[in-house]
Amino acid sequence: MERTKMKKILLSIFTAFVAVFLAACDSSESGVNSIERIKNAGVVKIGVFGDKPPFGYVDEKGANQGYDIIFAKRIAKELLGDENKVEFVLVEAANRVEFLKSNKVDIILANFTQTPERAEQVDFALPYMKVALGVVVPEDSEIKSVEDLKDKTLILNKGTTADAYFTKNYADIKTLKFDQNTETFAALMDKRGDALAHDNTLLFAWVKERPDYKVVIKELGNQDVIAPAVKKGDKELKEFIDNLIISLAAEQFFHKAYDESLKAHFGADIKADDVVIEGGKL
Repeated sequence: MERTKMKKILLSIFTAFVAVFLAACDSSESGVNSIERIKNAGVVKIGVFGDKPPFGYVDEKGANQGYDIIFAKRIAKELLGDENKVEFVLVEAANRVEFLKSNKVDIILANFTQTPERAEQVDFALPYMKVALGVVVPEDSEIKSVEDLKDKTLILNKGTTADAYFTKNYADIKTLKFDQNTETFAALMDKRGDALAHDNTLLFAWVKERPDYKVVIKELGNQDVIAPAVKKGDKELKEFIDNLIISLAAEQFFHKAYDESLKAHFGADIKADDVVIEGGKL
């Protein structure tokens, strides 16, 4: 009887010791800020799109390319001294927040539009791009306005600003939603829907390569900004990115990135100042 009682006491002491030990480990881990952790790891994990050219995509050789990729490499260079010390993690619109929360990525650079709802879950750094919503349709479509969508099927990406906008403001419009950009645009080309809503910058680039389609609504709702996002409360990494964006204005970094990755896709009608933001200032 006494031996059983003693075993229970020892087990309780051991359990308490383990709990204290684990708590100490957690405390030690949390004591290392994100910048130190990334430097210790020797790589920064950045969430990007793999199917949203010309902003973030994987080319035929399997390499990540696009406007966001250029910025991601510069972050790695300034943070770790080598632009190649970046691990590109492919994300979809609907899982960007979750990937930050679960530490699958350190930073999201996947054309992430800043909204009040998202700002409750993640911390946004200074913006580097302007964006609004647009709607694309086949060239022979008679759709000209949102009102014309009332008896049509609108194609959307889950978790995008367009998804949130139409769900909130036009819940009566029939929608067809997909996780990936490739699925969304394929549905439009397969005539499974009548129109597609997305970031207007993406649509301008998409129709330039496809003359059978046109952007009928060029700006819908408010003009928003796209910004890097970090885990909620990660002040060190946010401040690092803010300071980097401010310093890059001196070399017109984002204008150069535009010329390198976006200009050819937009054509003469779209100017760099219509899209990019330097120094985080609108």
